[in-house]
Amino acid sequence: MSQSSALDSFLDKWRTRWPEWSVAEPFIPEPQRRLAAAWFALLQEWEDIMNIAGDPLPADAKLAWWQQELRDWSGQRSRHPLGRVLEPVRAPWAVLADSLPAMQAARVQPASLQQALEQLRGFADAVIGAEAVLFARAQAGDATAVAVQWLDARQRAGGDGAAPGGVTTLAWRTQLLRAWPRKPALARPHRVWSRLARVRLQRELAGKPAYAPPVQQLWHSWRAASGAD
Repeated sequence: MSQSSALDSFLDKWRTRWPEWSVAEPFIPEPQRRLAAAWFALLQEWEDIMNIAGDPLPADAKLAWWQQELRDWSGQRSRHPLGRVLEPVRAPWAVLADSLPAMQAARVQPASLQQALEQLRGFADAVIGAEAVLFARAQAGDATAVAVQWLDARQRAGGDGAAPGGVTTLAWRTQLLRAWPRKPALARPHRVWSRLARVRLQRELAGKPAYAPPVQQLWHSWRAASGAD
């Protein structure tokens, strides 16, 4: 497989999981669109490592590989196809590499929402730091919004085991929704993605299909892109 084909396969894998993005993407500045898709595809790779089922050793080995890859990006060397898009950006890749063990820690059943959020805070801060450079955002970011989105992804894969002991899945998902900022202080691409992910959870808790109708996707994407509630 050529490097170009390999890159497209990672981008397509993310887009397949987020079909709403075809509606949302026009609200992202054109120069940031491919960068945003590559960045979200990279985050998805780590989400899959976090959510590994069965023997975690292969996933942990892959995580260690990613840590080294990110450190190589700091030296302007890349092997992974996503690096073709992301590595040229002088983001704090080494800081992000140091935060990746949070993927392993997030597999463990949390004691509480606060503990689960705190466990992901270092990673969330590193994501925000990278996005500040990737998307030229000067304002401070909202680590809680990033962490809650990851806890939602963990719950979807981990089921009851992702919630604290004695907390039902329904109660846990309700806690996540309440903790999830409606108007997160994030770079525009992630702000839109966060809004779409939150809408999925909100609709499911209301007994509706996860995917909103296209006209609602359009409205939510526009509101998120504009920074409105």
